[in-house]
Amino acid sequence: MNRTAKVTRPLLMAVAACVVVLPLLVVVFGTFKTLPELFDAPLAPPSSPTLDNYRAAVEDGGLGAAFVNSAIVTAGAVLLTLVVASLAAFFCARTPGRVGWAVFGVLVAGLAVPAQAAIVPQYVLFDRLGLTDSLVGLVLVNTVTTLPTAVFILGGFLRTVPEELYEAAELDGGASPLRAFRSLALPLIRPALATTGIFLFVMDWNDLLYPLLFVRSQENRTLPLALLDFQGEFLTRYPLLFAGVVIASAPVVVVYVLLQRQFVAGLTAGAVRG
Repeated sequence: MNRTAKVTRPLLMAVAACVVVLPLLVVVFGTFKTLPELFDAPLAPPSSPTLDNYRAAVEDGGLGAAFVNSAIVTAGAVLLTLVVASLAAFFCARTPGRVGWAVFGVLVAGLAVPAQAAIVPQYVLFDRLGLTDSLVGLVLVNTVTTLPTAVFILGGFLRTVPEELYEAAELDGGASPLRAFRSLALPLIRPALATTGIFLFVMDWNDLLYPLLFVRSQENRTLPLALLDFQGEFLTRYPLLFAGVVIASAPVVVVYVLLQRQFVAGLTAGAVRG
């Protein structure tokens, strides 16, 4: 490495760090400021920190109820998607020949269909079933839209499980396909489940399209939909909006920190297999 590279690389890294850190500081500091103070000194620490923005966001802005709704929808959609996707991926991996690959191809074909292209038929179907403006409807539609991604990820991991392990389980213990899935496949793909779960959690937690389309009542709003109320036509309450953004982002950070080891293991599992 020449001298120019030694000087340029730390400089570029410092610039990249500033690009990432400065907006975060503006948002975090802004949650403890009033609107005039935020406009006067956006990068300065708050002179008189206050939690009024968080209190107003939760109580007056309705983020408390919206947070609970988002938690219910996200948890239900992630769990349901993981259960269905793992069973479907196991069936595809264990079915020999073209049948397994054909079913796998049909399931992951949804990745090629933009979500916006299916909005109208989805809304008509869910409206006729009485599932619009309900948390159950949001759980189901999120499950349907994220299922191809989950099957694609889990299918790749399940196909790396050696066939000899299944044969040994069948010969020694007489394991049925369902028992082999529960006792053999699931423990082996635990990092993949954690990785897929994090992807699904971020997708479902931050989803705005389907709540905006399906939800009409205030009591069924999710967090992304509730945050829209903080932005007005002539004035945006930035301190309240920043407090809402921090509240909405906190669960994603917590989930990643808790599952960081499994997430990294899932990403690197394919690279260390022989």
